[in-house]
Amino acid sequence: MSDTDYVIVGGSSGIGLEIVQRLADRGDRVLVVSRSVENGSASQLPGVRHLNADVTQSEIDRSQLPESIGGMVYCPGSIRLRPFHRLTPDDFLSDWKINFLGAVQSIQACLPALKKSDFPASIVLFSTVAVGTGMPFHASIASAKGAVEGLVRSLAAELAPRIRVNAIAPSLTDTRLAHSLLADDGKRKAAAQRHPLKRTGLPADSAAAAIFLMDGAASWITGQVLAVDGGMGSVRTFK
Repeated sequence: MSDTDYVIVGGSSGIGLEIVQRLADRGDRVLVVSRSVENGSASQLPGVRHLNADVTQSEIDRSQLPESIGGMVYCPGSIRLRPFHRLTPDDFLSDWKINFLGAVQSIQACLPALKKSDFPASIVLFSTVAVGTGMPFHASIASAKGAVEGLVRSLAAELAPRIRVNAIAPSLTDTRLAHSLLADDGKRKAAAQRHPLKRTGLPADSAAAAIFLMDGAASWITGQVLAVDGGMGSVRTFK
């Protein structure tokens, strides 16, 4: 839907920024909610404004939100890969706050405006391939994202038919968050080879999926977790 108001939480970099750019390019109005504005970021795009907020620490100021919201995407996340015996309760709580509670608070803030949309609104959250596919060292992040998937299905039932709720489950994506995992050519090649499609993800891959889930083309899709993972979660190749 063009000429519509969207809220992108965590839209100042990575996948979130790519989503914002795509929405702005087609003429939508976008509110980016994030802790900081980066040089050359989305705030310089036409129709885009920025609200400084850390959703893990405080609620979004609802007076700053559009009166009607056609779609909301929650992008903040973490990659804490550590052996289980080295994870502390604070590690689990930190991942829970940014991946799950931040999403909850963002949805609750935007919900009244989402309900006022002229067409069925859309909420898109982010999970990870590591929820459906067990991977070592992912206990903390997979637990938090597993809660996100539960939230998606519960809210999809509760908010239907006025609001659709879905998630995207990427595999390793080339963003600043994943820098340490893709820091040199050796790591990049090894990561690519682990995926059936022999490359790691790009922000554009997940952004395209998010745009699709918010658009009318996905109007009969809710309560789903869309894998954008290069086949990692479901495909095995043999030589």
